[in-house]
Order: sequence, then C-alpha cells, then structure tokens
Amino acid sequence: MKTNARKLIASLFVVFALVCFGCFAASAEGTDTTAATTSTTQTAEEEAVSETNDHNTSLSIGLIAAALATGLAGIGGGIAVAAGAPAAIAANSENPKTFGKSLIFVALGESIALYGLVISIMILSKLV
Repeated sequence: MKTNARKLIASLFVVFALVCFGCFAASAEGTDTTAATTSTTQTAEEEAVSETNDHNTSLSIGLIAAALATGLAGIGGGIAVAAGAPAAIAANSENPKTFGKSLIFVALGESIALYGLVISIMILSKLV
C-alpha cells in the first residue's frame, strides 16, 4: 500500500509539472516578452510611472513554471529512486548478474528529474 501511494504521489508531481508547462506555453503564445517601447508623445511623468510599474506577468509566470517543473520533477525523481534503489541493491546482493537491469531501473527514476530540468530550460529559453 505504501509503495502504491508513493507511485501515485510521484506521478501526480510529474503531471502537475507538465500542466504548469502547458499553462505557461498557452499564456505565452500571444504575448511579447520584449520591453515595451515608449512613444514620443508620452510625458515625462507618464514615463516615470511606466518605468516604476513595469510588471511583466509573462516573465513571472514563466519563472514560476520553470521552478515548479524542476522542483516537482526532482521530488518525483527522488521518490522513484528511494523506492527503486533499495530493491536494486537487494536484487544485486542476491544475484550479481542482475546489476545491469537494476542499474537501468534506478536510472529511469533519475531521468524523471532530468526531464524536469530539460523542460525548465526550454521554458527559460522561451522567455529570453
């Protein structure tokens, strides 16, 4: 029962990270992340207000999505390795021929965290 709950939590973390990436991609599709140009008809007072209140929500959402993708995928990968590594060690201690197979299972758990890192790099490259 405990292993099934861990698997469920790990899969929920990965799904949540992918949903965050999808929300960011949908919100950033039509937006321009470059700095807004000021027109020549603006007064000095309006320029001062626009410089102090320059909020870029697309950038903020993108940074949050990148952080969530990396963090949640790292947590999911940690849960997967925590469940797979002891089993791999036990199988290897019983039969040394299973080392290659057990190494693959541990690497699959670690790859979840790498996928989250790749997705966050993709998000950050889209922001620039």
